[in-house]
Amino acid sequence: MLQILTQQPSLLNDFLAELRDVSVQTDRARFRKNVERIGEILAYEVSKKLDRSIYTVQTPLGTHESKVLLEQPVLATVLRAGLALHQGFLNYFDKSDSAYVSAYRKHTTAHEFEIVVEYLASPSIEGKTLILIDPMLATGRSMFLTYKALLTKGKPSRVIVVSLIASEQGVQYIQQHMPQADIFIADVDPSLDANSYIVPGLGDAGDLSFGEKL
Repeated sequence: MLQILTQQPSLLNDFLAELRDVSVQTDRARFRKNVERIGEILAYEVSKKLDRSIYTVQTPLGTHESKVLLEQPVLATVLRAGLALHQGFLNYFDKSDSAYVSAYRKHTTAHEFEIVVEYLASPSIEGKTLILIDPMLATGRSMFLTYKALLTKGKPSRVIVVSLIASEQGVQYIQQHMPQADIFIADVDPSLDANSYIVPGLGDAGDLSFGEKL
């Protein structure tokens, strides 16, 4: 399943427009807040597709049969760019366990690189719903290798991939290499440039959130 949220009008479109806007991006706190807000919207949409159970709630005047989450998902985020998006998910799935993975591009030439995974902190994901969080789904390779690294912590019952912006190529890569995954994307852009950055995209989400790397 692929769900692209900008296909329906909502406030998400306003928040995403600000994220893309170079005249607004200079406000780092505003950038992070908009990423977090979109994370909350994505979390809400994802929650509609998760399994439910009946919980009997005692009110002051009686009882009510409420449909609540059967279990909390594990939220797995790619460092450092995914932290603000992760926070949006954690605001809604506030009882969830979290996993963090360091995955970055190590360039071999000006336009060629390999993805290096150096750090992993994760609870068991055995039999759990795993939500993979990365703001930019460019080539899809970082997301896939993050998933492969997390498999050392168990086999999830379900995998959900979420991003702010994806390229069409990135979506196709995930569909090919992770056909079992459901994909929730705020918006999809048409192409990658020679450096494999999403065009028009929004730039480097990690740098815009937390400052430029040396």
